Amino acid sequence: MKQAGSRPDGATLVVIDMQRAFRDEGQWQAPRYQEIVPVISRLQQEFNSVSVFTRFVRDEAETGAWAAYYRRWDGMRFPSGSVAWDITLDVPGGAAVLDAPTFSKWGPELAALVPEGAEMVLTGVATDCCVLSTALGAIDAGRFVTVVSDACAAVSDEAQQQTLALLKLLSPMCEVVTSQELLAR
Repeated sequence: MKQAGSRPDGATLVVIDMQRAFRDEGQWQAPRYQEIVPVISRLQQEFNSVSVFTRFVRDEAETGAWAAYYRRWDGMRFPSGSVAWDITLDVPGGAAVLDAPTFSKWGPELAALVPEGAEMVLTGVATDCCVLSTALGAIDAGRFVTVVSDACAAVSDEAQQQTLALLKLLSPMCEVVTSQELLAR
């Protein structure tokens, strides 16, 4: 058994968008959000400070297609400083926090924290949107991605199952495991 705080397989834990906007009742609520909180907390203990948290923060300029997107989701037009974008989990002192106004959190900042050829362990919300988008970007950039199925939540159970099935097709670049399977290796 690994010691608490060890770094499983040299991987980096990435916690995607565990924010009030996706927890609280509203247009973007992930119904199983609260169910994944204890699982992510357990993984945080194992990864200790080797973790990255992301926040989706709306770009108030709403350029291009984002204008149409926010017309559809008008109730989510919170200003960038709104508490709706606050992370609901305890963020360890050594953890990085990255903000992005995009579904995918993959970009130069996250790439600098996950070395090429290294494993990125993804958790958070929503599996069918920001987790999926981040996974695809990281895979394209040559990172191994592990999605922890019981540490992610989608807009529905059906969307969760469909997205995880899609991600499994990308093996060996992407692996889908339970938290128990991850911690047992």
